Formats: sequence, structure tokens, C-alpha cells
Amino acid sequence: MGKVVGISFQRGAKVYDFDAGHFVLNKGDMVIVETEYGLALGEVTFPPKATDDAPPAESAAGEDGEALQLKNVYRLATDEDLEQVRQNRELEKEAQRHCLERIAARKLDMNLVKVECLFDRSKIIFYFTAEGRLDFRELVRDLVARFRTRVEMRQIGVRHEAKLLGGLGSCGRELCCATFLRDFEPVSVKMAKEQNLSLNPTKISGLCGRLMCCLTYEFPIYQDLKRDMPKLGKRITLQKGLEGKVIRQVVLERKVTVILNDGREVTCTPEELAELEPLPQAQQAQPSRGPRAKPGPPPPRPEPEDKSDRPDEGPDRDGEEPGEGGKPRRRRRRKN
Repeated sequence: MGKVVGISFQRGAKVYDFDAGHFVLNKGDMVIVETEYGLALGEVTFPPKATDDAPPAESAAGEDGEALQLKNVYRLATDEDLEQVRQNRELEKEAQRHCLERIAARKLDMNLVKVECLFDRSKIIFYFTAEGRLDFRELVRDLVARFRTRVEMRQIGVRHEAKLLGGLGSCGRELCCATFLRDFEPVSVKMAKEQNLSLNPTKISGLCGRLMCCLTYEFPIYQDLKRDMPKLGKRITLQKGLEGKVIRQVVLERKVTVILNDGREVTCTPEELAELEPLPQAQQAQPSRGPRAKPGPPPPRPEPEDKSDRPDEGPDRDGEEPGEGGKPRRRRRRKN
């Protein structure tokens, strides 16, 4: 029975299974392994274990899902191997600068994300993002003429772009996809609804513009806790004639707040909700307000005022008499 070791080639990248052979490896060791692209430098992520107890990882022999024989660990990495990796990083920086110059010269609508050079410099991979398909054959010719090696242009999505570039999320920590998250899982708005989160896109979206991957972390827990809880706004019927309506939920505490038909507002777990007892009839009756007074006779209407004493009505001393609107009008005198 062989020993299987998990090795990753980049931080936060997938972990691949290799046959450890006779090597005694520990977590964090740098080794040279055989891949389909040739020799590569990798870091031991999972220490060697028996085949039956090996952690789930992807086989480095192929990506088509077939059960192929595991590749072997070639040897332990030496100082010369680490120096070659450092030189490859310098070559990647130079290749990225030159590629950006050629992209601007040829006016290509693409965004160069990262450049990766294989361990033996047999190939340089350029990762980029673009809105659609591009004709970059002339760009490839420029890069091959400059570096004299195989060139591969690989178009990626915005989530992979964030994984390669890294950054800080809204929580203040490094992006999960750039540190420990190996694979991208599908994320939906339903996960945010189940966790009672705001559906504001700016609050539930990551740097990539897609829904945050951390929405999947607690989603199974919320599903398990809400399995026996009545839904928000639902009318429920309890024992002994009690009825109510759910107005609030505290999922992590497994508590609901219900308004019952006897006027009570109860906050408890679903198990305690089923054991509630109705209030006695004396407590359910509303307090009396005393006997209602009998209506008496209507009050007498006020008598109309005598308008004869008003100074603006009738002729006054100057011979004026009231006109329309109570305003006095002057009497005309006849001429002899």
C-alpha cells in the first residue's frame, strides 16, 4: 500500500495527490514532482498517509476525471531549485511588462492579470480577462519572438481574477479565494435570504462583483436550524384552541415571536410553543369601563340676538344707513 501526499503549487490553489514513494515528507516541505507539463516545484500541504486514509484531492495525472496512476515525487527541492524559481519570478515580471506594451500597441481590449512561468521555462502562461473573444494571434507572435519559448494565452473569469490578484474583503481580512478556498462553489441569493441578510448588492458582493463566497459557510447551519421553525408571517394553530401569527425569528437561538389570539406576545422555541396553555377566561376579558350614561335632552339653542341695538344697523346721526355686508352707505339728498 503506497503513501499519498497532497501538494499545491500556488497559495490557495488546488491540492493534488502524488505518490510519496520512499520519501519522508512533512507539511511545508518543498519538493520537485512530475506533472503533465514536466517537472514542477510544489509545497506539501497534507503529509503522507495511507491510500485509504488520504484526504480528498484531485489527481495530478489528468483533469478528465479518469482514475489514472498517481505521479511520483521526483526529489526534494535544493537551493539551486529555489534559486531557479526566483529567476522565474523575475522573468514573469519582465514578460508582464512586455505584454502590456504590446497590448497597448495593438489596441487590444483585454486586461492582463498574471503571468506564470513553468519551472523548467518550457512555457509561459498569460492570464487575462476580456468581454468577449479576441484575436490575439499577432500578440502571441510578438511574445514568442521576444522570449523564445511556448506561449499560452488563457482567458479567465472575474472570480479567478480576484483569486490570482488577492486583496482585502469587506470583513478586513484577505480574500478567502486567495488564501484557503480551493474551489469555487455556486452562490445564490437564496443563501442571503435564509440568513436574513440585506439584499443590497453592495453589501453581499465581493471584490470580483459576484456574490461573496462566505455566504456558503453558514448556509447549511441556517437550513438545519430553520427546519422545524415556523416561517415568518405564517399563522399557526396550537393545541387547545390557541392560534397565532409569527412576527419575528431568531434563527441562531431557535426562537420565534408569536402574537396569540388571546393578546399575548410570546418568544420561545418551537418545542415550548407547542406546550403553551391558554389564559383563563377572567384574564382574557377586557376591564369594564363602568355603566354608560343615558343620553339627556339636547341643550337649548341660543336665542337670536337683538340686532336693533347694533350701531351699524339703522340710520345713524349722520343720516347713514347700512348697506351690503354691514357697511354703512351715505344717503343721497334731493336737490330743490
